[in-house]
Amino acid sequence: MARTLAITNRLEELALLLQFMSSNPCPCSEGIFSCPRIEPIFQFCINAYCKARKLDDAFLAFECMRKLIDGRPSVVVYNILINGCVKCGEHDRAIGVYDRMLKDRVKPDVFTFNILISSYCRNYMFELALELFREMKEKGCSPNVVSFNTLIKGFFRERKFEEGVKMVYEMIDLGCEISSVTFEILVDGLCKEGQASEACGLLIDFTRKGVLPRKFDSFGLVDMLCKKRMADRALEVLDELWRNGNIPSMISCTTLIEGLRKSGRREEAFGLMERMLKENIVPDIMTFNCLLHDLCNEGRTVDGNKLRLLASRKGLDVDEMTYDILVSGCIREGKRKEGEALVDEMLDKEFIPDLATYNRFIDGLSKTRSSAQ
Repeated sequence: MARTLAITNRLEELALLLQFMSSNPCPCSEGIFSCPRIEPIFQFCINAYCKARKLDDAFLAFECMRKLIDGRPSVVVYNILINGCVKCGEHDRAIGVYDRMLKDRVKPDVFTFNILISSYCRNYMFELALELFREMKEKGCSPNVVSFNTLIKGFFRERKFEEGVKMVYEMIDLGCEISSVTFEILVDGLCKEGQASEACGLLIDFTRKGVLPRKFDSFGLVDMLCKKRMADRALEVLDELWRNGNIPSMISCTTLIEGLRKSGRREEAFGLMERMLKENIVPDIMTFNCLLHDLCNEGRTVDGNKLRLLASRKGLDVDEMTYDILVSGCIREGKRKEGEALVDEMLDKEFIPDLATYNRFIDGLSKTRSSAQ
């Protein structure tokens, strides 16, 4: 009944039910011990009140529960109350629950500390957050990745970048598994302060140490470097991560290809596209066609067609623009035989909309000298 009322948001009726439970103890409570189901029922209800931002009702339910159960409430119930206070923006009330928790000799766990550290940081009391972090370790509670991430973000908010970086190295020394979020906080914070080169150096160092998560996506850093016309540095970082097993995402690769193209590094862009395809990273058709256009403009239509064949084998659905670029390249380079083969493929794929387009291609190719002659 309690679960049904809580889930359906009938909280007034839920309060009546809890009052009834308090006035009419469960038959199994007639012995020495109280009913073991009382605390789980109240825990669910307290959580429902907190989610509905009805803190007063949550505290009333908590006090009612304390009278009915044997011993002290579990740390889970205290955590629910503390988190509810934090979510409602009542930081002081959350600290009051924590103080009462200690007074009741209920040992806080990592979730307790993480909730309060986050609340201190949100309320611009970073020094108190650090103090609680130290208290956490003194009480024998090992911080986890969430604890560190919260403090690293706090350091960056306070513009204490060196301390934030040191905390990442402290995580490594403690053997704490670092998440992708950790590095996203680090990279994003440094890049926003114009320290993209420092972020690159750190990522390379971390990947060489083998602590960079495989799922970390370097897109944010690559995008920032390309915007700053540092595509060569972005390529260096991407290559280092790739060689150490951190395969980049498609969007990271295509962003870098565009950055390389804009900076005139078309050969590196071509090499990156080949590497992508060989690793089964299929680009979007727009990026592919733009690079193909560059190759054909440089008189490398044959290389462009080889790239088209590789991309098709890897699953890229080439379109009429792809063929148009290649045929135009064949016309400019006098490659009549190759161009006619491409036109035949266009006919098979129904990429030629009308007779005029077909005649334009054939007339253009007929005026070229065959590369075989």
